[in-house]
Amino acid sequence: MSTSQSQLRRVVPSVDLPLVDCRGVTVRYGKGETEVVALANADLSVEAGERVALWGRSGSGKTTLLHVLGGLVTPNEGEVLWKGERLASLDVATRTRMRASRIAFVFQAANLLPTFTAFENVALAARSAVAPGEVAGAAEETLALVGLSAKLDALPGELSGGEAQRVAIARALAQRPELMLCDEPTGHLDSDTATRVLELIERLQARYGFTLIVATHDADTAARLSRRIELHDGHIATWTR
Repeated sequence: MSTSQSQLRRVVPSVDLPLVDCRGVTVRYGKGETEVVALANADLSVEAGERVALWGRSGSGKTTLLHVLGGLVTPNEGEVLWKGERLASLDVATRTRMRASRIAFVFQAANLLPTFTAFENVALAARSAVAPGEVAGAAEETLALVGLSAKLDALPGELSGGEAQRVAIARALAQRPELMLCDEPTGHLDSDTATRVLELIERLQARYGFTLIVATHDADTAARLSRRIELHDGHIATWTR
C-alpha cells in the first residue's frame, strides 16, 4: 500500500480541554487489615499530543494510575474526565467501545493471542477502527510500519521478544488511538532491543501525534519523554518537565 493511500491518519490535538484529567483519584484494593491504597488523591492532567512518563519503583502506583487513565480501573474516590466528560457517567458498553477505538495498551509482556499469527493479532485490533473491507490492508500496513512485513504469518512462539513487542505496538497502532498507554513496554527485553523498541514508539508518536503515556521504573526510559511524573507509595511526588 502506498503512502498516499495510507489508512493511518495523524491525530489532530484539541486545544480546548485536556485529553484526560484525573481529579482527586484514590484507588483501594482489599478491605480492613488487608486494604492497600494504590493511589491516594492523585491529580493529573494530560494534554493531547503529550509524551508523559509515569516513573516510580514497583508498587508505587504507576500501573494503577495507567489503568485509571485508560478506564480499566474505576477509582473509589475522585473522577476521571475524557475531554471533559466523566468516564463514570458512561455505561459499560460505551466505555468498552471507547477503549477499543480511542485508547490502546502496550503491556510489559506482548500478550499476543498464541494461536493467531502476527497478521491476525493486528487485524483483530484493526476491526475496531476501519471498515471490514480495509482490515487486511490496515493490518499489513501497520506491521510494515514496525518492520515486520516478513513476519505476517508467524505465530507468537516463532518471534523473538523484540519482534513480539513490535507486533504488540502494531496491534495498538492499528486501533488508530488518540491515547497509547505503555506499561513497562521494555521490561522483558535486553538493553539494545529495549532501545530500539522505545525509538520505534517515539517515531510512531511523532508521526501520528497520539498522546503517549509510559509507566516505567527505569530512569533512562523516563528521561526520554517530555514530562516525568514521579510516584511514591501511591502519591504523585514530583512533576518534571
